[in-house]
Amino acid sequence: MGSPDVFPFKSNIDLDRNSSRHLYLQLCDQIIGFIKSGKLAPSSKLPGSRKLSEDLEVHRKTVVAAYDELISQGWIESIPARGTFISQDLPIVSPKKLRSFSNTSSNKNTAGFNFKKRKHLIRKEIDTIQAALKIDDGVPDHRLAPIEDIAKIYRNITKKVHHRELLTYGDIYGNMDLRKALVIYLNQTRGLKITVDNILITRGSQMGIYLASQLLLNDKKTIITGTTNYMTADNTFTEAGGIIKRVSVDAQGIKTNEIEKICKEQPISAIYVTTHHHHPTTVTLSAERRMHLLDLAQQYNFAIIEDDYDYDFHYSNAPILPLASNDTLGNVIYIGGFTKIIAPALRIGYFIAPKEVVDEAARLRRILDRQGDTLLEQTLARMISNGDVQRHSNKVRRIYKSRRDLFCKLLQKKLTNYFEFEIPKGGMAVWVQLKKPYHWDLVIAESHKQNLVFINDWKRYDNDNTDHNGFRIGFAKFNEEEIHTIINTLEEVMESIDEKK
Repeated sequence: MGSPDVFPFKSNIDLDRNSSRHLYLQLCDQIIGFIKSGKLAPSSKLPGSRKLSEDLEVHRKTVVAAYDELISQGWIESIPARGTFISQDLPIVSPKKLRSFSNTSSNKNTAGFNFKKRKHLIRKEIDTIQAALKIDDGVPDHRLAPIEDIAKIYRNITKKVHHRELLTYGDIYGNMDLRKALVIYLNQTRGLKITVDNILITRGSQMGIYLASQLLLNDKKTIITGTTNYMTADNTFTEAGGIIKRVSVDAQGIKTNEIEKICKEQPISAIYVTTHHHHPTTVTLSAERRMHLLDLAQQYNFAIIEDDYDYDFHYSNAPILPLASNDTLGNVIYIGGFTKIIAPALRIGYFIAPKEVVDEAARLRRILDRQGDTLLEQTLARMISNGDVQRHSNKVRRIYKSRRDLFCKLLQKKLTNYFEFEIPKGGMAVWVQLKKPYHWDLVIAESHKQNLVFINDWKRYDNDNTDHNGFRIGFAKFNEEEIHTIINTLEEVMESIDEKK
């Protein structure tokens, strides 16, 4: 057995009496660290509890408690009449250079093993100012969320004894009450003709996009998107192994004649569309192109991933029914959710497709996330059945329309010399094109100086590097005062740029 004098415990153990972690556990941590680093070898003898307590100026019971804990974990062993030793069964570690424990730190930045890095998922980080107004690409105002209604129903559900079954593992397809409520809700509002067998509950629409891409795009299969497209969807398709082929988007939406030309030249697995308000340009897919796209899907047997992320926010007239409402041969995967209606933190969405597709997506979801928040799903089911979601949707639609009108009015009045835009028929954002020779890099940098921060990189909207100089600016989450501040600040920014030129 080793000698206790070999290792200088007194000079290498540093106990922090101001820490919330007990002293005996701190002592355990540091002795374990010495063992792992090879500074204390197997069979090395430890100082007696009295001696170590005197050296460290702690109560002997602290050392005894630490030794008891280390014995229970198998790091050390006590031999009657001989003393306490590092367990002889531990592997021998080559000792590293001895230095004070307080100066040692493990490397938490670099892995000691190889792993796959996904460069297509890296986003440029934007420095933000705490007090600044932050320009997004169109998100709801969380301050309008019906939090009292949610809390009231949630509390009521948790009080019921028969709802305690919601605390255990549930159906991988999602809460049955919510699926039943969605059948009625979506059939009435979207003109769908579905049953509960066609619905999988997801954690927001992004999970639906991910599941669809995993089912459709393995082995480098091709998916068609617009030349401008939702960047996160593009990243999802690339992650699934798909090959993205882009076609033009104009005022009538994605050009289906270009899609037809590609279909004649090569096999297509899927097309991704945001039919109601194209992301990022906000244009609506025309009725003629909707019918043409469905005909192409049936003729060439490809899937349409229809991401209807803000169907409920159409201001000019009644919303146009989705492609899924006219899908008679099972070509459409319809994806939506409630994050835009209620709040981004409410991660509940739906994946609508033929039953065999839903079954496969549910099996895949099982290994990804197992199930969603059953209590929250039950709450949402009750809110839909009670009409709370519909009433809230009508309320915020009026508010967002008013904000759109004000934002576009001020944009036209004060910034028409710098920006071109069309008033969007719906959604939560305006597609703004900066006139040449102005450049977004300079506008964003100058805005940042005046506490107006663009949280997205403008390049994310230029997927195929066409240099269209467009940017998606959200208006929905800002009240009237904030909208005035944003437009006035942008006016000052552009005037400042002109002066410097």
